[in-house]
Amino acid sequence: MGHAEQSRSLEARVASHFSDSAKLKLDAAQVLCGPIARGIELMAAALRAGGKILACGNGGSAADAQHFAAELVNRFERERAPLAGLALTTDSSTLTSIGNDYGFEQVFEKQLRALGRKGDVLLAISTSGNSANVVAAMRAARELGVHIVALTGNGGGKMTALLSGGDVHVCVPHNRTMRIQEVHLLALHCLCDGIDTQLFGDKK
Repeated sequence: MGHAEQSRSLEARVASHFSDSAKLKLDAAQVLCGPIARGIELMAAALRAGGKILACGNGGSAADAQHFAAELVNRFERERAPLAGLALTTDSSTLTSIGNDYGFEQVFEKQLRALGRKGDVLLAISTSGNSANVVAAMRAARELGVHIVALTGNGGGKMTALLSGGDVHVCVPHNRTMRIQEVHLLALHCLCDGIDTQLFGDKK
């Protein structure tokens, strides 16, 4: 294959990713707008009452948890007071000590038990819905009276069974990790925008 041919092939491959991502987002809107809106209301109510949002996930989902917490603490698209968001994925000493002494499955659970309070919200992110340490954090949240907003895909996995009527499940209708993550990012931006609107009014 010549260079020009190879370039055209790569461009077509890239274009297919754009097309697939855009189609999934449009299709997913029909099933995700409702859960995302409920997640906004749950998180905004918690923050209004003095609670906080604690976020966790692995790999790309850890990056999403940190991204979301940064948007709350610093700002999203407007100047406003800092909001209480905390990613449970960032403290290397805590993560490695728990992982070493107790096992990686407990790295989020132990932090949640230390920091979570009734009325807080756990943002639990897993593309498969089966991440053992996220599932463990959700079990702890149930015991503590911490509500859950779960971001999953691929049918929701084991996380689905841990959700109660007061929780929210944003389950992307797809089974490919990168596509699920792309929709998770959009969902997180929707949550950020909605929280700001609920707490500070429509942006002028």
